[in-house]
Amino acid sequence: MPYVNVQITKGATRQQKAEIVKDITDSLVRVLGKKPEHTHIVIQEIADEDWGYSGMLTDDWKAVQSKK
Repeated sequence: MPYVNVQITKGATRQQKAEIVKDITDSLVRVLGKKPEHTHIVIQEIADEDWGYSGMLTDDWKAVQSKK
């Protein structure tokens, strides 16, 4: 029974999340022969201020990028 935990920063739409779940499930079926009904995908959204990237909190990194 595959269990996949996907962590992303907040902001994805419901449709985007549904597409991620479908694509991951389809990949597990195609590559490993897993049954879709036994596949669990959990999406965890993390606030930008709780995620670090390139040595900075993501909200700070985005602020720097927007000034470039």
